Amino acid sequence: MKKTYLMIFSIMLLAAAVAGCSNDEAEKTEMKAQAGGKVELTVSAAVSLQDALNDIKKSFEKENANVEVHYNFGASGALQQQISQGAPVDLFFSAAEDKFDKLVEENLIAEKNGIDLVGNDLVLVVPKDSKKEIGSLEDLTKAEKISIGTPESVPAGQYAKQTLESMNLFKEVEDRLVYAKDVRQVLTYVETGNVDAGLVYKTDALNSSRVEIIAAAHADLHDPIIYPVGMINDLNHAKEAKLFYDYLQTEDSMKIFEKYGFKGL
Repeated sequence: MKKTYLMIFSIMLLAAAVAGCSNDEAEKTEMKAQAGGKVELTVSAAVSLQDALNDIKKSFEKENANVEVHYNFGASGALQQQISQGAPVDLFFSAAEDKFDKLVEENLIAEKNGIDLVGNDLVLVVPKDSKKEIGSLEDLTKAEKISIGTPESVPAGQYAKQTLESMNLFKEVEDRLVYAKDVRQVLTYVETGNVDAGLVYKTDALNSSRVEIIAAAHADLHDPIIYPVGMINDLNHAKEAKLFYDYLQTEDSMKIFEKYGFKGL
């Protein structure tokens, strides 16, 4: 009986010690954060923003040493669905208003915490060494394979489909379309010669030495290409998220966007 009591007493002492260690660790973690430990932000952003945002991240982190920005790049539609399903994200930077508005409707982003920040153009590109006689959007009928983003999830693909429909070309070339998971994949297909032409953002085309821009789609052929950015509600790091949200709107950040071909709004 005495041995049993001693065993129970020993277990209780061990449990108390473990609990004490756990509390100590939690307190240390909290103290570390308060003492200047880095706060990590997750930003889900359209893949077409990758180059500009990586430059902005460098300058932002130099000025805010306690904040570390992590990007999740992809097609805006796919990113929107991830956030809708509960993905832990602090900011969403979309390449289309409708994907952004979906999160506003779901009360995941407050309208006051979002802004239309930059714009873009849709352009027709061909491989640099192309032998096809494609000199305009109308000449897409001469192409055997044309790549666009999947319209349901890729805004650039949505704008491309609208453009082709507005020009009464979509039905004529539909069976030649090669759909891609995002606009960067469209660019890769053109760069490697796997397709004869593709419709991508001007910002992506300008950063490739392996494609040639043939023409730009007139703005009235598709919905306005607008990139909204906003903070997700119920943030763990609201203060730091607001810092980055505001930084994206600074003059220095806008110069970086413009360097990569984006248009200020």
